[in-house]
Amino acid sequence: MSFAPTPTETLARARADLRMGVPVVLSGETGGALLLAAETLTAPRLGDLQALGGQPVLAITARRAVTLKARPYDGDLARIALPPGAGLPWVLAVADPADDLAMPMKGPFTTLREGPADLHRLALSLTKSAQLLPAALVHDLPDPEAFANAHGLTRVSAALASSLLAASPHPDAVVNARLPTEATEAGRLHIFRPGDGTEEHYAFEIGQPARDKPVLARLHSACFTGDVLGSLKCDCGPQLHGALAQMGQAGAGVLLYLNQEGRGIGLANKMRAYSLQDQGFDTVEANHRLGFEDDERDFRLGADILKSMGFSSVRLLTNNPRKIAMMEKQGITVTERVPLKLGETAHNRAYLATKAAKSGHLL
Repeated sequence: MSFAPTPTETLARARADLRMGVPVVLSGETGGALLLAAETLTAPRLGDLQALGGQPVLAITARRAVTLKARPYDGDLARIALPPGAGLPWVLAVADPADDLAMPMKGPFTTLREGPADLHRLALSLTKSAQLLPAALVHDLPDPEAFANAHGLTRVSAALASSLLAASPHPDAVVNARLPTEATEAGRLHIFRPGDGTEEHYAFEIGQPARDKPVLARLHSACFTGDVLGSLKCDCGPQLHGALAQMGQAGAGVLLYLNQEGRGIGLANKMRAYSLQDQGFDTVEANHRLGFEDDERDFRLGADILKSMGFSSVRLLTNNPRKIAMMEKQGITVTERVPLKLGETAHNRAYLATKAAKSGHLL
């Protein structure tokens, strides 16, 4: 019988648990660990964790560690020993950079350098995939299966989860229907649902573009603040509407709308980054202080959607060379880069300059 969840379904359950503040058990080859996301941690659960004895560890990414002057001995992450008696405010202060300028001296920290860090690395990947701050409390468990069963917790196999998190989930077509818009009356919206339970993505097809010729296409990442509210802090809204206008004028095209808000970190973390920008950090520095990379998006999704719609080559509306490289790597030929330089304002001029200087955008 096949009622039990698959490893992919178990990961989806684990993401939901972490967002609710429920711990997850990681199971490795020689033991396991209890994982609690720092962002959704509660004081009672922190107390229960400390009552287990042993040495709880707060895992943070190397990006966050650098801002805290904590040594990332494991390369891409740092394992900070939880001080005796540390409370919830201490954990949140290390995880969230909101008060870094007001309280710059958060250490000194005891950073571990002995022993494996594989489960801590997986813990950070899981919290990122749940669009939470990349900071996780991790506590070693000698018998993870027994602990998970005793407390009714989701247990995740480290070996299976690591490969699944690194892979790009295949988006399956769900439905499509005619949708006339301001840009074109000949519009059709396609809905795609990834097999890992994450957010759906959309393809807006204009006209009836030939499948055997390069299609005018745009990979557009969701931007609630720019696309919906008309934010002046970015150029996303003007790029979205400019791309649709060009496709409408051409009579054919495909706009891929990928739900990867804030360069893949989610709207809540994007607002945290905006708050840091108000403190004087640029967009890249803000992401790093939060513990993220410059760009956490997965453009492989866009290539998969194009292939499933029957396209193999595109004229790509973009200023981002990374999108071109990813399309080519995934087997989509980019015959032409079509510049899309729109939406510069007094509010986003510095932001656009940072994208050009630090992220290589062709502006």
